[in-house]
Amino acid sequence: MMRRRTTLLTGCTALTLALGATACGGGPVSAGGGDKALSGQTVTVAGVWTGSEQKNFQKVLDAFTAKTGAKTQFVSTGDNVSTVVGSKIEGGNAPDVVMVPQVGVLQQFAKKGWLKPLSATAQQTITADYAPVWKKYGSVGGTVYGLYFKAAHKSTVWYSPDALAQAGVKPPKTYDEMLKDGHTVSDSGLAAFSIGGEDGWTLTDWFENVYLSQAGPEKYDALATHKLKWTDASVVKALTTLGKLFKDKQLIAGGQKEALNTDFPGSVEKVFGPKPQAGMVYEGDFVAGVAHDQYGKTIGKDANFFPFPAVDGGAAPVVSGGDAAVVLKDGKNSKAGMKLLEYLATPEAAAVWAEAGGFLSPNKKLDLSSYGDDVTRATAKSLIAAGDSVRFDMSDQAPAAFGGTKGAGEWKLLQDFLRDPSDPKGTAAKLESAAAKAYQD
Repeated sequence: MMRRRTTLLTGCTALTLALGATACGGGPVSAGGGDKALSGQTVTVAGVWTGSEQKNFQKVLDAFTAKTGAKTQFVSTGDNVSTVVGSKIEGGNAPDVVMVPQVGVLQQFAKKGWLKPLSATAQQTITADYAPVWKKYGSVGGTVYGLYFKAAHKSTVWYSPDALAQAGVKPPKTYDEMLKDGHTVSDSGLAAFSIGGEDGWTLTDWFENVYLSQAGPEKYDALATHKLKWTDASVVKALTTLGKLFKDKQLIAGGQKEALNTDFPGSVEKVFGPKPQAGMVYEGDFVAGVAHDQYGKTIGKDANFFPFPAVDGGAAPVVSGGDAAVVLKDGKNSKAGMKLLEYLATPEAAAVWAEAGGFLSPNKKLDLSSYGDDVTRATAKSLIAAGDSVRFDMSDQAPAAFGGTKGAGEWKLLQDFLRDPSDPKGTAAKLESAAAKAYQD
């Protein structure tokens, strides 16, 4: 997250605007061309984005307006996109387009019959311009419903170059080295890691990177589809590995209690804000957007990343996430919504947000020069080069009740584990119980 979750640049908020209320203003920007064929029509778009992400997506929507004449209205749903959209559909006030941050939610929407299959135009663009894996994750039962507009590279550990230099350490190559170097950083005056445990999705991302590297891609795929139980020894081992970090108060800024009271934006602030408390923060490429937009950091100079390191001799993990655009059947203007999706599929649309920053596109046709700095350019190149070897965020593939709901399922259980990591086996049993219930729904 995508959400969400996988791709949040600022915290998720509760739904404070009724659909139909304009959530972000701003004049249109030129997109070139267009015959204003949709003049007088309005496309309503719902998504998890707030803050700088919402503002940057609005620039894309404004470019669509300039190209087609259609007005747009965006509203932020908060983390529980499934619940919010469901209630809007039941109330007869469905948005036209939803930016879905989880594969599991996309599948849920499709199985409930809420979605329109993508147009032939959109599907042709996806087939030509995206790696097959993105089409796969946007499909349910062989029908393509989702277009992955925004992707996340979720195997990046961000750090303050000054903090590491002061401690005399270099970016580590293995997980054990990372913890060892973390102690050296803490000895120099800063905690090693800032952890945003108030947002449960950050903890699932920690687990997924450890699990993919330690257990391997086959078991990762099996666990992601619940063909492997969470009580499997590989899960207990990954939790044990993660627990070594969680229980080490020297490594976590403010210890476990403060980590559980720190949301994702707050975790970035503790490394790149005016009063640094830690040297490193693990999260996706979107950390760069917060470090730059909120704290004025120059990416590559004041803020940099190293790949999430290999665990126990495994391969270094490459976990991704993404936000898929879908069109709802019950939207009042779903035809214009499909035109928006066709636009979002183009490199032209991706370039608008790429130039604004805090964004990666899975579109192979997007010119890498559209990205504003070398670090983002390198991250985007890495994501595209990974092709079908990318493993999608595991919790995003799960039913929302298990992998994507605040205060429930995997998010809550990993928060409980951060609070007390003394019983990995017991936590695995609770995860299996919650997963078994959700996957039967």
